[in-house]
Amino acid sequence: MAQIRPHTLSGFMELLPAPQAQMEAIMDILRKTYSLYGFCALDTPAIEAADVLLAKGGGETEKQIYRFQKGDSDLALRFDLTVPLAKYVALHYNELSFPFRRYQIGKVYRGERAQRGRFREFYQADIDIIGDGKLSIVNEAEIPSIIYRTFRTMGLRRFQIRVNNRKILNGFYAMLGLSEKSGDIMRTVDKLDKIGPEKVAEILIDDCGLMRELADEILRFIAIRGTNDEVLSSLHGYCGRNETFDQGLGELETVTKYLAAFGVPEENFAVDLTIARGLDYYTGTVYETTLLDHPEIGSVCSGGRYDNLAAYYTDRQLPGVGISIGLTRLFYVLSEQNMLNENWNTAPADVLVLPMTDDLTPAIELATELRQKGIRTQLYTEAKKFKAKIQYADKLSIPYVIFLGEDEIAAGTLSVKDLKAGEQVSVSRENAINIILDGIARSHQGTILK
Repeated sequence: MAQIRPHTLSGFMELLPAPQAQMEAIMDILRKTYSLYGFCALDTPAIEAADVLLAKGGGETEKQIYRFQKGDSDLALRFDLTVPLAKYVALHYNELSFPFRRYQIGKVYRGERAQRGRFREFYQADIDIIGDGKLSIVNEAEIPSIIYRTFRTMGLRRFQIRVNNRKILNGFYAMLGLSEKSGDIMRTVDKLDKIGPEKVAEILIDDCGLMRELADEILRFIAIRGTNDEVLSSLHGYCGRNETFDQGLGELETVTKYLAAFGVPEENFAVDLTIARGLDYYTGTVYETTLLDHPEIGSVCSGGRYDNLAAYYTDRQLPGVGISIGLTRLFYVLSEQNMLNENWNTAPADVLVLPMTDDLTPAIELATELRQKGIRTQLYTEAKKFKAKIQYADKLSIPYVIFLGEDEIAAGTLSVKDLKAGEQVSVSRENAINIILDGIARSHQGTILK
């Protein structure tokens, strides 16, 4: 039989055990932080009927979606976690309590060109709040404040949550008589960080059909900079010319005020008129989060307010607001920049029990007792030389080894070796457990990031 060369598809991340443990540690931080704010866990199918996922897709979404036939079924892999959420809420409306707050960490799929920091299969970590008929704007400030707390808990410091409002943009384009082209314009402007103002202007003129004066006016508007108060003050100069613009400005001022009240310092959030989000379903506040030292990676966390996403599945008004961390992209950057804490415990076990007798019963009983104490324990029973057993523990970074031989059994003691310190002691069972528990506690001090 001819062997097939093992290979992983381009754009699909596959981690070795130690970095996978680091990824799991980050996921654990996300779950704990999201739960702290009253979000419940949710898991939706990776495969949905294509008509469900594409109900309000369009544009780039439809181009990148993985779609396939299985028998008579037209199926697709989920592009994000927000559209499946809208379907879920519409389907289970009568069984849910509103506002419905959920978090979900799951893989999504986009058939785009694989490149640095961009993947075709990747984890997203989402939080969303869905209202029944109405949804308080306070939620639009709380959502990014949760991301601030999450990143700080990881150990990140130099990041910025950039905030805008689609109503401001829609109102501004209406002032210029460009309402029909506003969607195309916003998707173009959203690429400003990637392609620069000259290329954006070129696309606005050549592809969107704008006159040079209008393109220049748009670029001047989105280039408004300064502190949050200065940007908001500049925007007041456009007030009174369009109702949608005025409403969006009022919402943006409210969100920035409450963000400060939620404890987010201005160094970590900024009003940025270039933020539009490429997806069509956002209707109000929008967010993008970048790592200040790595702007070339783009947004690692984004989202916003949507009012009509569930309209394709139900007549009920189910407005929502959410934000999504591109977890795989974020982990890639952290790894590439050597920002992960190398002292963080990534071992699959806290202790390796090495039986030194033919009868394994005492070692099995010891391993069972250690696990009952909450100590992750691996029992090594392979017929290998002593040196190979120690090398096994060392390679997996297992911090402690317990030797259990005839002498230890007779004396009621355990021989415990700290592999990192190179020290070995013979102590009572109780003391051995305390030594290991203290070591575990020390190994989890600090943050997952340096």
